[in-house]
Amino acid sequence: MPAAASAQRTASKRPRSRRRPVPMVMKLAYRNLFHDRMSFFVTIVGIVFSVVLVAVQSGIYLGSQKKISAIIDAAPADLWVIPLGTKSYDDPSFLSGRERHMVLSTPGVESSEDMVVSFSSWRKPQGGRNTILLIGTAGDSPKALPWNIVQGSRAALEAPGTVAIDQSYFNDLGVNGLGQHAEINGASVELVAITKRIRSFTTLPFVFTSIEEARRLSGAEQDQASYQRVMLTADADIEAVRSAIEQRLPDTEVLTQDEFRKRSQNYWLFQTGAGAALIAGALLGLIVGIVIVAQTLYSSTKDHINEFATLRALGAGAGYIVKVILMQAVLSGLIGYALGMILALAAIRGAQDTKLTIIMTPELAGGLFAVTVGMCIFAAISAIIKVVRIDPAVVFSR
Repeated sequence: MPAAASAQRTASKRPRSRRRPVPMVMKLAYRNLFHDRMSFFVTIVGIVFSVVLVAVQSGIYLGSQKKISAIIDAAPADLWVIPLGTKSYDDPSFLSGRERHMVLSTPGVESSEDMVVSFSSWRKPQGGRNTILLIGTAGDSPKALPWNIVQGSRAALEAPGTVAIDQSYFNDLGVNGLGQHAEINGASVELVAITKRIRSFTTLPFVFTSIEEARRLSGAEQDQASYQRVMLTADADIEAVRSAIEQRLPDTEVLTQDEFRKRSQNYWLFQTGAGAALIAGALLGLIVGIVIVAQTLYSSTKDHINEFATLRALGAGAGYIVKVILMQAVLSGLIGYALGMILALAAIRGAQDTKLTIIMTPELAGGLFAVTVGMCIFAAISAIIKVVRIDPAVVFSR
């Protein structure tokens, strides 16, 4: 008996596992949502389509921004001296040739580097031509281009008649490996370095070489360049230096790194209409998702109007039933977002080594989650309006 009493006391001291019951609002929302499997499937397909379209379109927009400013970001400078009227980085023309010496003599300037960018004609080894964007930088620069070299080396570009291209442009340029020869503006060149995922926003392939070779191939003078990359001393005032350079070089523009990047991005994304097309595609995805979810929730509410009227007759307030509908919308959004993001990430991964650059950032994923849930809640408005107009007396007329 004492042992039994002791066992009872021990058992009574054991903590009892208390599972929090599932709220009735959640149960009703879940059962309404999964009651009609076909309507649920249509809803999820609509949300998934919307999520994938918005994610891909937004990712292409971010990828386009990155591609437009890729060269600027890879070779940063405190100030850029560019020809007057330049619209973007890949809208090159030549400076007069005296800019570098004038810039170096400006107080507060630590260094100034030439960069040659020029449209050129590429003749394929098997015949046929293609227009390229030839880019030349000094080999002794800490930011010598190109970067992300997977075969060959940057040092090999210092030899005369050598170039580097990205592997994604093999088909466009008619080459497939190191050691192959082609022609640029009638001069023979050899492929000595291959990069990965350095692609232009336009259809023109980037072709990299040394600064001397770029001048020779483009027909520029010995001191000419397309841009001057200016680095300042640590204690220099950037606005004061910029003003001094502008006074010395009235036929040029002097931009900061951020200003040159934004000018290039704004030109291609907004002045050409490319960005508007991407934004319109994302908005179309949102509209399609809202319409499909709204139609499904409204249809579900209409099909269960008698059940909702019964709840009202039993004393449930309109706010309680509104919570049920909103919970349906949120559950639909969560499921659709999860499936949509899986498909979107698969598409992004599949496009990594193509000419199409799609970027997914944590900020974009978080924003897309908020937009998806908000879209579903907004789509529930039509169903909520139907609910708040329910007359509880309907249940007694059945």
